[in-house]
Amino acid sequence: MAEDCYRDNALYAELKKVIEEKKGLEKPLIEILRDAQEIFGYLPEEVQRFIAEELNMPLSEVYGVVTFYNFFSMKPRGKYVINVCTGTACYVKGAPRLLQMLSDELKIELGGTTPDNQFTLTSVRCVGACSLAPVFVIGEDTFGRIENRDKLKEILKKYRQA
Repeated sequence: MAEDCYRDNALYAELKKVIEEKKGLEKPLIEILRDAQEIFGYLPEEVQRFIAEELNMPLSEVYGVVTFYNFFSMKPRGKYVINVCTGTACYVKGAPRLLQMLSDELKIELGGTTPDNQFTLTSVRCVGACSLAPVFVIGEDTFGRIENRDKLKEILKKYRQA
């Protein structure tokens, strides 16, 4: 059975422990997926299958949650995920240009990850910082009104050195 291949892996052992701790909660799936993504860095099909088996639920239900929420990723992400707001205010104030500058600077397309696994470039519908439009977020840090590449390069340099 597929379970045998999981048993020897320390990451799966850690995930199994998380599942056991949270199994008793009402609707624990999102919390377990969040922890699983912390453990593995992303949620490949094998991890989703393991969770489904451990929770005795259909894989399609786990997959549905993973693909519904923007927070979850089925592909490895960079150390820093850059979320560019593409909501109405940001879009009107230059989000497409900001996305292009980031794409050019990082040499990746939207949804891509840099070869050194430092950055992943994504877009989100709104970050709630319309007064700073156009806005992007790296971790807990929000950056707005990025008008030129020099300012953008300065921000990225800080993360490259971290």
